[in-house]
Amino acid sequence: MATMIDPPRTGKVALITGVGRTVGIGAGIARRLAASGWDIAFSHWSPYDERMAWGVEPGATDAIAASLADDGAASVAIEADLSDVATPARIFDEAEQALGTVTALVMCHCESVASGLLDTTVESFDRHFTVNARATWLLVREYGRRFRGTHGTGRIIALTSDHTVGNLPYGASKGALDRITLAAAHELAHLGVSANVVNPGPVDTGWMPDEVREQCIRQTPLNRLGTPQDTADLVDFLCSPQGQWINGQLLMSNGGFG
Repeated sequence: MATMIDPPRTGKVALITGVGRTVGIGAGIARRLAASGWDIAFSHWSPYDERMAWGVEPGATDAIAASLADDGAASVAIEADLSDVATPARIFDEAEQALGTVTALVMCHCESVASGLLDTTVESFDRHFTVNARATWLLVREYGRRFRGTHGTGRIIALTSDHTVGNLPYGASKGALDRITLAAAHELAHLGVSANVVNPGPVDTGWMPDEVREQCIRQTPLNRLGTPQDTADLVDFLCSPQGQWINGQLLMSNGGFG
């Protein structure tokens, strides 16, 4: 189900996945791109939040859409289960119908349930790869098939993580996401599309216990955690004309963490 807010502006359309909470990285990226003149299609999936410790944030998508409108952006919120192979095409259909051709694909969605080598279930392993790797491939494929923008304007960006110890299915599936996304820098070069992966490091969006927060701060030279705004600023630059020449890279945006 899609919810449309305001008529589209002419020009740039960003499709951002995984934007279901106002405090999330995805929402921060959406707000930053809206301020830079982008219209925003964003996907969310409340059943995932229901399974997580933070739970569903009532009214989040409406609040996000309202904040985008404050910056003059038209937006469409799309409820989307990325474990369904038909979902990526449907997301693009609804985004295009509401706002026009997608110029930038920014993938912030994830399945993230911590478990290690010995206690990860087959079901959890498969679900992580379905959402984090397979859906990423299907979204990139759909983008490549549909992109009609001016040569040099297309952008693909995915958020990743290098955390694997005690977090096996998440980290391993993010490693697959990296390779899929970086392949697009070469396979979609004929379209003039750049593709990069961003590792934002530890960003507390409500999931960190106090001891994890303190440990991450101690391991960061600037003595603070990353914020959604830190990641959003980098994504905004990569999506700008000035960011075109950065291509096929896995970028660390973590304040020197670790």
